Amino acid sequence: MAAGLLAFFIALFASVMLVVPVRALALRVGMVDLPGPRKVHLQPIPLLGGVSMYAAVVIAVRALAGEQTARWAAPFVAVAPTAGISVAHEESYGPRDSDMTPQLTNIKGTPGLKAVVNPGFGQGPAIVTRNYRQLGVAVPLYQSHGVASKQFIDLAGPAAEGVRLPAAALLVADKLDPADPQKPIVVNYARRYQEKTGQPVSTFGGHAYDGLMILVQAMQRAGGFDKAKVRDEIEKTKGYIGTGGIVNMTPADHMGLDLTAFRMLEIRNGDWTLMADTGS
Repeated sequence: MAAGLLAFFIALFASVMLVVPVRALALRVGMVDLPGPRKVHLQPIPLLGGVSMYAAVVIAVRALAGEQTARWAAPFVAVAPTAGISVAHEESYGPRDSDMTPQLTNIKGTPGLKAVVNPGFGQGPAIVTRNYRQLGVAVPLYQSHGVASKQFIDLAGPAAEGVRLPAAALLVADKLDPADPQKPIVVNYARRYQEKTGQPVSTFGGHAYDGLMILVQAMQRAGGFDKAKVRDEIEKTKGYIGTGGIVNMTPADHMGLDLTAFRMLEIRNGDWTLMADTGS
């Protein structure tokens, strides 16, 4: 909650500071909506307001990226011992860092190192991946589902080869077993998304789609838009097969997913592959 409020106020402040110069730029370059017989305004209206809002959101996200990465790392460190994993060394980086070589050098020199895990999103993980390969760190590099889009592979380039991460089945829709209950769902979503946008799918769009479908079905069962009834119906969601997994919610579990929602992937030849397919 605190991070959300901070992001809101950062975006609000940034948008206020950007509106005036962006408005002046729009007027100077002629990016305006001119008055006309079918319009109500009498003066030219600048058209670049959305640019300042978009920039404000980007600033807020980048400002909090380091904090979010730290929040993702803490649960891993806490749960690792229960899986028999010893955390041998910890490092961190900020959202504006452009070179993580010093941190990775420290990690490379850690005795008994078996793997490196980097929870994060944005450009940071791609920089880590490039620096990782430049240093020749020999153990596997695991990223998080925060990089589960083709953009990460493009940003990391050839260095992404061999990177592993847990992600939803959507990224490997065409590689799933025909008997997998998610296969027809994710194949259909991927096809429709690519036909509509011309872009490769990402799990983030899939999550939004799943959330919308769960809401629509809950409203149908509730017979209307009453907030309490819709909430109760959302919490009764059982067996919803989506792009992100099979959802079974309860009043105490609003995620509704278990570990079967994740597939362990490895990047090979610039594409996602199932770990089972790599022989690893």
